[in-house]
Amino acid sequence: MSTAVTKHAHSAMPALAMSEEELIGVLTNSLYPGAASGSIKLVIGYCKAAGLDPMQKPVHIVPMYDNKSKQMRDVVMPGIGLYRTQAARSGEYAGVTEPEFGDDVTESVGGVQITYPKWCRVTVRRLLPNGTVVDFTAKELWKENYATKGRDSAAPNAMWLRRPYAQLAKCAEAQALRKAFPEFGAQPTADEMEGRELDMGAAEVVSSRPAAPAALPDYSQSAFADNLPKWSALMQSGAKTADQIIAIVSTKGALSEAQKAQIRAAAQPKPAPAPEPEPEPEPEVIDAPEQKAQADDDGWLQDYEATEAQQ
Repeated sequence: MSTAVTKHAHSAMPALAMSEEELIGVLTNSLYPGAASGSIKLVIGYCKAAGLDPMQKPVHIVPMYDNKSKQMRDVVMPGIGLYRTQAARSGEYAGVTEPEFGDDVTESVGGVQITYPKWCRVTVRRLLPNGTVVDFTAKELWKENYATKGRDSAAPNAMWLRRPYAQLAKCAEAQALRKAFPEFGAQPTADEMEGRELDMGAAEVVSSRPAAPAALPDYSQSAFADNLPKWSALMQSGAKTADQIIAIVSTKGALSEAQKAQIRAAAQPKPAPAPEPEPEPEPEVIDAPEQKAQADDDGWLQDYEATEAQQ
């Protein structure tokens, strides 16, 4: 809610236009007699945050035993009137049935004799945008809802002892309203929580770190051998680098260090092929008789033989 909307909502509620001290005095002496000022401040803060008029008493102050601090504390909770008001303002509230009660049970509860209804059923009707009216029914058991006289007693408190039917009917109606209008919240009403203990429990620690992905199986050596020539061609052509191939393949299986080394080796430029050796010239075949005949024709052989004879 923006500041402008908040100011407009507050200006429409004279109670919220009063000073906090004055409003605390009014609420303490009218709607919440005997309540501590700190608890009244909780009511005012709740109403400001939700845009509610505190003078309509949309919420109640419920004393509850806090298991964590081991002491009683006041808790602000919505009343059944708040859920009724929200449903009516939605424009989709199509009414509620009269409460239907189960068989009467008369017994001693916590040492106190009481007659109460075994269960109560209430149906809330909601008009959907398409014109259909849908029923939302809630059935509540008296034994599961009644408020005890104290944390060490199983006897019903004064309100549940005096009005066992009306109190259970409010619990059933509140549950039906929450089922019909879940957008209004899931907080239980004061009637449902009265006499119960407040168990905050341990705070859940949620890690901001993402969950570790599941480990992949080793990449098949046979598939590796089949694909390595294809990867090599991609790397040799410049379409992919060795790191890119490793990253892609690693999404399908875990590569060993030896496999990664093979991929990087396959990315290295292949050496140029050595030039073919030139063929050696064929040896000259000397035909001795032919050469002798040629020498005779030139007179060279006769001169040579004469020289040899003189020596």
